[in-house]
Amino acid sequence: MSERKIRVLVGKPGLDGHDRGAKVIAAALRDAGMEVIYTGLHQTPEMIVSAAIQEDVDVVAMSILSGAHMTLFPRVKELLEAEGAGHILLTGGGIIPEEDMEALHGQGIGRLFGPGTPTSAAVEYIRDWFAEHGRDREPARS
Repeated sequence: MSERKIRVLVGKPGLDGHDRGAKVIAAALRDAGMEVIYTGLHQTPEMIVSAAIQEDVDVVAMSILSGAHMTLFPRVKELLEAEGAGHILLTGGGIIPEEDMEALHGQGIGRLFGPGTPTSAAVEYIRDWFAEHGRDREPARS
């Protein structure tokens, strides 16, 4: 039996209209053999969490360039937990100062990636996380 693919939702929350980075990471994750769902621009935290649950993903990766990372990451984490989906890894990247990355990590957000980070770093991080936390999770039954 083949190993289950890692399912990743790439979300672009807020009013930021720049999605090139989100599309690049979505393509890199897909090229690495993961199943990727890209939600498109201007998603609310509620829309991202709803899609993550409907798609039964292992990971939510958000791209935030607007400066709203200290609001959007905690809100998505809160909503995931409220929906019983706290097992989903919440990670992402964007223009996020190091001190904010550390503060968000302290709130249970996964590793965050800044500009210039090789896509291979995100692929490796998600694979390592999945090997430790997600591999034994039962897929949703339809």
